[in-house]
Amino acid sequence: MRNATFLLLGLLLVSTSITTGCATMADVVGKKEDGTSQIYQVNADQAWEIAKVVFRTEGTDAIEEHRAEGYMLTSSGMNLVSWGAVMGAWIDRVSDSQTKVTVLTKRRITINVATTLMESTFHRRFAQGVNIVRSGNPLPALFPPE
Repeated sequence: MRNATFLLLGLLLVSTSITTGCATMADVVGKKEDGTSQIYQVNADQAWEIAKVVFRTEGTDAIEEHRAEGYMLTSSGMNLVSWGAVMGAWIDRVSDSQTKVTVLTKRRITINVATTLMESTFHRRFAQGVNIVRSGNPLPALFPPE
């Protein structure tokens, strides 16, 4: 009986943390300042396309584009190590040839240790896209595996 009580209490705690700790797309939009930013030597149009390729390459779901507002949102489902994540990328023109790119990823479940796409991975892949564009080659639909 005592073990059953502890089991029920444990399930209740996990259930409560899952239902109260879920990140949503709205959480991402409102937290741009929590993301990581880099300035890249590409124009805003090129940066927009590179960001989409990065998200597709990393296996995200559909990309919700808010071009007039300068950001895009996407998510990823759960896998063996994560309950998934919600993500946003902001494309801010610095000059005709420079663009500030900010990315934010939030774990869907706050108690989850891993996420499906880390901000550092996004920027590493984005730099890969910048190199392709600056070499004069067209962007692929997906980047090759690393």
